[in-house]
Amino acid sequence: MANEQRTRQQIRLEQQKSKKKTKGKTGKRGIFKKIFLALVAIGLIGLLSGFGLFVYYASSAPPLDEESLKDPISSTFLDKNGEAFYTSGTENRIYVNFDDIPQQMEDAILATEDVRFYDHMGMDFLRLGSAVIANVTQGFGAQGASTITQQVVKNSFLQNEKTLKRKAQEAWLSFQLERAYDKEEIFEMYFNKILMSGRNYGFGTAADYFYGKELNELELHEIAMLAGIPQSPNNYNPFNNPELAEKRRNTVLHLMELHGKITTEEADAARAIPVTETLIPEDQRQASSELKYEAFIDIVESELNKIDPSLLSEGITVHTTLDPAVQTKVEEVINSDIYATEKQQAGIAVVDPKTGALVASGGARNYSNRGWNYAYDNKDRQPGSTMKPLLAYAPAIENLNWSTGQTVVDEQITYTGTDQVVRNFVDRYLGPMTMREALYRSQNTPAVKTLREVGLDNSRDFINRFGLGIENVYESSVLGGIEGISPMTLAGAYSAFANGGYHAEPYAIEKIVYRDGETEDVLKNNLETVMKDSTAYMVTDMLRDVLENQNGTGQTAAVPGIDLAGKSGTSNYSADEIATNNLPSGSFPDTWFAGYSTDYSVAIWSGNSKRSEPMTSAEERRVPQQMFKQIMTTISANAADFSRPNSVVEATIEVGTSPLQLASEFTPSNLRRTELFVRGSEPTAVSDEYELTELPAPTGLAADFDESNASATLRWNYEAPEGVEDVEFVVSVRVNDGGAQEVDTTSDTGLIVRDLQPGNTYTFSVVATAEGISSAPATVSITLAEEQEPEEEEPAEPTEPEPGEGEGDENGNGNGNGNGNGNGNGNGDESEEPTEPGEGEGDGDSEEPTEPTEPGTDEEETNSN
Repeated sequence: MANEQRTRQQIRLEQQKSKKKTKGKTGKRGIFKKIFLALVAIGLIGLLSGFGLFVYYASSAPPLDEESLKDPISSTFLDKNGEAFYTSGTENRIYVNFDDIPQQMEDAILATEDVRFYDHMGMDFLRLGSAVIANVTQGFGAQGASTITQQVVKNSFLQNEKTLKRKAQEAWLSFQLERAYDKEEIFEMYFNKILMSGRNYGFGTAADYFYGKELNELELHEIAMLAGIPQSPNNYNPFNNPELAEKRRNTVLHLMELHGKITTEEADAARAIPVTETLIPEDQRQASSELKYEAFIDIVESELNKIDPSLLSEGITVHTTLDPAVQTKVEEVINSDIYATEKQQAGIAVVDPKTGALVASGGARNYSNRGWNYAYDNKDRQPGSTMKPLLAYAPAIENLNWSTGQTVVDEQITYTGTDQVVRNFVDRYLGPMTMREALYRSQNTPAVKTLREVGLDNSRDFINRFGLGIENVYESSVLGGIEGISPMTLAGAYSAFANGGYHAEPYAIEKIVYRDGETEDVLKNNLETVMKDSTAYMVTDMLRDVLENQNGTGQTAAVPGIDLAGKSGTSNYSADEIATNNLPSGSFPDTWFAGYSTDYSVAIWSGNSKRSEPMTSAEERRVPQQMFKQIMTTISANAADFSRPNSVVEATIEVGTSPLQLASEFTPSNLRRTELFVRGSEPTAVSDEYELTELPAPTGLAADFDESNASATLRWNYEAPEGVEDVEFVVSVRVNDGGAQEVDTTSDTGLIVRDLQPGNTYTFSVVATAEGISSAPATVSITLAEEQEPEEEEPAEPTEPEPGEGEGDENGNGNGNGNGNGNGNGNGDESEEPTEPGEGEGDGDSEEPTEPTEPGTDEEETNSN
């Protein structure tokens, strides 16, 4: 019984457990069901909301307009004053009808941009699906799925923003466009309005621009190159970026092969042709006829391309940094007859050092938008010695507290780890000198030695504060052996010296205003401190001497009356280049000048378009300096002088001391230099290298003769050297050619010498003496005249005057005119006729002749001096 009851109890327990399990399963299924239903509800709500939002956005889309569909939308560039100087659009477009488009050209575009163009109704949902996945995994906007129809819509009506509103409007207008026009018309719109680099719109324009050909004359590799451009027009410009353009062309050839438009053999043959082989040669590219500021416009377009390649086709207004007055001067100079040869080219960039704004540029001599912009694109030309301040001397001041008077020794050395000798331009070594002299003379070995002291890594870190992006610094880098740099970047780097150590990466765009009024500020307050103000000023003061010192390498660039600083630079060919191209000795590929005032920083490159074409003359070398002078004479005429900051002090040092010591009063003048120091680092010890061996001679010695007492008063000046006291003066005299006799010794700066005799020459000398040391003599001479004895004369026999005769003098005062003492008042002129007897104003009384005067009483007195 008990067992039975226990069994029943067990059964009840089992039943209870079973109910709990059933209840738990039922509860879990209920939760999942609720979650599912909630998700469905959310999805429906989201779908309805999304549909409603789509309808709302679509309803606000602009209407289709045929003119906007067929013509590019103009964008406008404004200068720094808000004045328009360029409007893009149809000024450079060759329109092509659909029937004139070669089939292979159409195949290349469709294989690259929209392979299902003839199958969709404006939206390619298969392509959209892959783009959605990419956007979810990589972020919104990571991959696009725009069809050719969508691109026509976007480039006609919508601004280029990656928002749901724009995508909704784009989709809606694409459907509308497909309903209103047939496929061929839509393709024609795309073909003629798409941006193809610079200011060139449409494939017909691009065929003429890059190849000088009609569309039906193009080869397969040329067709593929053009078809790849629209994705990034300026990046894939084969004139400026041939490597990128060729890579993109080969991608297009692969897509054409993939979609069966060409064979593998055709693709391989086209890929084997260099992308630059059939381009229009640079010397045959025609300059634009009436477009102003073309080089600057190209830089703005390149900057826009970095933001978004399709911006120019969206009708934007671009506020730029262009200063028309400065740009006009730059173009005047770069297009002048300043060059030494017909082949010589140049690139110029002018930057405002206070902001980093590019205010003007010179892209090339007689620049056209078909050419290479040497101010902006010229990133493969080595900058020569313009690197010395940036890689050696500025970091030495910044990191090591070097003075401008730091002693460096110019001597023969080799690059570390090699037997290659570091050579100077003049191929000789000048021995110990100050850092200042090494810089203004542009000696190479001191620069390499200074770089070693700074350290290669420290130098690299310092120069990259200027945005140069140099990965590795070598000892040859300080002489310009780096990958290359553009004038725009170099002007930006030097602007930090002009701006007290603050640097901003050069820029050409202030802001962009879209068609709907939305503004995007491109300029940001990107001024950064890249060095101390003491470093900036001390480098500036040394670079002044490059222009002002008689041994400076930049004297040609100096402008009288304007405070300027700068550095010249020349690159060299390697031994391999000289041998391979059979180049003449002393030839060079590049010459530079980078300099600045307080208002502008300017960098100028010059050379031939091909590096292998050498320059050989001093005239070619000086062209950048001559350009700098002409430009700065105009644009910096009112620039303020550089102001020394409180962090910098002066001290007069003795050259050659190590560590630096102050010059003593005995330091020879040729070893005394007044140099700059970071405050607190100036020397306090005075050099004892030189001692007093000779006193300075008296100055201003003069002798005044006093005839009344036959004496001479001697006077002189004297300034004793510092620390020398109790100076006495030994006065000596030499009479005529006789020997010197000591007259007196005095501590005064004057003495009276008496009893001088007429007819002698006296030479006085004064010698300073102190502490057993004497000076050189100061001398002065005087000569006294001999005394003159008066000569005796025989008395004159009296003469009887004729009647009417007188002894009238030249003033007409007659004596005894007539027979008496008449005052004849005649003119006394020897040419006058004698008067008749009795004429005159005499009283007519007869007088005896007067007695003659004593001889000698009317002689002049002789000055015994």
